[in-house]
Amino acid sequence: MELQKLYSYVRQAIEKYGMIREGDHIAVGISGGKDSLTLLYALAGLRNFYPKKFSLTAITVHLGLAGMDFTPVRTLCEQLGVPYEIVETQIGEIVFDVRKEKHPCALCAKLRKGALNEKALALGCNKIAYAHHRDDFVDTLFLSLLQEGRIASLSPHYVLERTGLTLIRPMMLVPEAQIKGFCRKYELPVVANSCPADGNTAREKIRQSLKQLQEDYPDLRERVFTAICKADFDDWINNSEIKNELKGE
Repeated sequence: MELQKLYSYVRQAIEKYGMIREGDHIAVGISGGKDSLTLLYALAGLRNFYPKKFSLTAITVHLGLAGMDFTPVRTLCEQLGVPYEIVETQIGEIVFDVRKEKHPCALCAKLRKGALNEKALALGCNKIAYAHHRDDFVDTLFLSLLQEGRIASLSPHYVLERTGLTLIRPMMLVPEAQIKGFCRKYELPVVANSCPADGNTAREKIRQSLKQLQEDYPDLRERVFTAICKADFDDWINNSEIKNELKGE
């Protein structure tokens, strides 16, 4: 995927759902993975010509896991002219050593979001940008349906009532396959994930199941995402994962 195509995807989502307003200070959540680095690259470039002026700060919540070096990410932020903050935590130790969670992702996500929100507020940010892409919206719908018996997915944006922060997802229209190609083409410094649960999550199992379904229905993801977009996104916030996210402010 070329950079101009990425800009097009992101700008379309921003304008369709009113994600950015004049004077916004947006915290970009950076895990070090391909998705968050692509989002950072997109917003940093868009900031230079988008008609509504906004500022960025990149924030990484370090889980305290060994083997994760964010020095290349800091270098990228310097090249892009984006301030970079790392929040040091012991979340990994709490989840895996202290609590010994059998299903660690929920607690980890809650603690990470809390740390990210707190830092964003301290820096004067009014919005947080997450790097969820089109495939994440589809996966979440099936997770909600199969695990909870509810029809729900992610929302393009919503306000966290307790903090007043607005969460936005500018990459919601970008297919994951194109993000992979973009990272290779622009040589983004992806940080290897040392989480013990990486690749063994409920979301990953859903992805593998959908991959099998796609053998019979090649356009499955496109059709499901189209159905999600036709729904009223205001309804998602009352359901499933979104409700859990609000609990984890």
